[in-house]
Amino acid sequence: TFDDGSTSILKRLYQNADLVKERHRHRYEVNPIYVDQIHEGGLKLVGRDETGERMEVAELPGHPYYVGVQYHPEFKSRPLKPSVPFYGLVLAACGKLDAYLEAHDKA
Repeated sequence: TFDDGSTSILKRLYQNADLVKERHRHRYEVNPIYVDQIHEGGLKLVGRDETGERMEVAELPGHPYYVGVQYHPEFKSRPLKPSVPFYGLVLAACGKLDAYLEAHDKA
């Protein structure tokens, strides 16, 4: 949830799930010391691992689809069933993300 009370795009795309199981990518991590400074700069780290220590999802509020994930969404993607982050990207690129989210938020 963002400072204005809105919910992140990926949380909404994952149907407001409290837990998402994805394979973590171990290459880069965000130093927890800098999380507050990153948030103050506008980038929101909206998803963490099960320990709450490691940042997994970042979003830039106000952007049509500025989403970054630390996990491997490609592992769950299939030609006719793309992973949630990729599906959101395609929806945003087609200009249909807002309508999709609005329809599925009500469901």
